[in-house]
Amino acid sequence: MKLLQNSGVPIYQQIAEQMRTDILAGKLKEGDYLPSIRGLAKDLKISVITTMKAYEQLEAEGLVTAAQGKGFYVNAQDSEMLKEQHMRRVEEALTEAIRAAKIAGMTDLELQETLTALQKLS
Repeated sequence: MKLLQNSGVPIYQQIAEQMRTDILAGKLKEGDYLPSIRGLAKDLKISVITTMKAYEQLEAEGLVTAAQGKGFYVNAQDSEMLKEQHMRRVEEALTEAIRAAKIAGMTDLELQETLTALQKLS
């Protein structure tokens, strides 16, 4: 896991985002246990409280569940919910791209052409 200390994004959010991405991409599957809170905090050289906050955020989103004495495990993911979450992430990324394009002075056509070119590269 890679954390950026000076990114402006809180460490707990970076952890949650990376784990969320792994869950949504299927790298972490239903029933998989997340690293222990203490173990992850030690590995990343961060506070246990920071790690706990990341896990609690994932739990609030319904992605993981805490099991007494065992830690947190990945919940079953509803395929429609996964699709919706992916669509939300695409919308957020495209909204940010549109903002950046406006700042750069790109026209709508230039933006569409850029998206089309990038799709062909993927």
